[in-house]
Amino acid sequence: MDRNTIAIGIDHGWANMKTVHTVFTSGVKEITTEPALFSNVLEYRGKYYKIGGSRLEVKKNKVSDDNYYLLTLAALAKELKGRGQKNAHVLLAVGLPLTRFGDEKKDFISYLSRDREVVFRFEKVQYRIVIERVSVYPQCYGAVADMISSFPVKQLVVDIGSWTVDIMPIMEHEPDESACVTQPHGMITCIRQINKECVRQLNEEVDEAVIRQMMIKGSDDIPEPYTSIIENEFRKYAQKIYLGIRELGYNMSLTPVIFVGGGAVIMKRFGGVEQGNIRYIEDICANAKGYESLGSSYVAMAAKKRA
Repeated sequence: MDRNTIAIGIDHGWANMKTVHTVFTSGVKEITTEPALFSNVLEYRGKYYKIGGSRLEVKKNKVSDDNYYLLTLAALAKELKGRGQKNAHVLLAVGLPLTRFGDEKKDFISYLSRDREVVFRFEKVQYRIVIERVSVYPQCYGAVADMISSFPVKQLVVDIGSWTVDIMPIMEHEPDESACVTQPHGMITCIRQINKECVRQLNEEVDEAVIRQMMIKGSDDIPEPYTSIIENEFRKYAQKIYLGIRELGYNMSLTPVIFVGGGAVIMKRFGGVEQGNIRYIEDICANAKGYESLGSSYVAMAAKKRA
């Protein structure tokens, strides 16, 4: 590993790509001719791609086509721009759902490290990246890795992402993999239900971006009766999450719970529960920050071994 290697954490969500300092929609669309405007345009191997816009459709996995590789390049460019760099040796620190970790880790590493050295342009700026290593960490764990030592004997972490809900018990400061559960009803399912109800009642859909804005910032710019429908579905979704946890045998009155991921804000604003044993990490970049911290520790350890 190069002595100047830096760790960059990336959380590859179905709705948003997140790094420590950036968030953008997980959207990719090829542009068949040279574009007139280059904002959020990636140029790779002679082709142009618009990054962001409408999110990609959910698929079985993220390695079946080039989309998430292209999104990774865009994420690297955005993060490096913020650090004032164009050339870098990088340890990519990324994540997968814990219950699919063993099955998908090898393929994800191969997918992201297909080219050790990659040269591309983003917003007309050329970047040269050398991928020194791809380290994969469990989703959910990344968001709380820096606080696990302070947890009680038993702690439940619930990561509500775009497509999955990861439920991870931590026993005596270690994840209990035998009891981890991944459920396929993340926030996208809530958004779909909102639009289903809007069509049923109003014969109109609501743009996904508007729903996410309301989830985070409130309903000041959204008229009735859309506001009532959306808030009601948020409340139903939060209760569905609580029900799923109870069905796994957890006592919600006693079990310390931390909600993380994009859905943590729904649980806080619409869950209707105010208890001292329930906490929320609303930072959508928490997993990316955790991955990067873990990756940086690996880089530091490797440097010590070289010394």
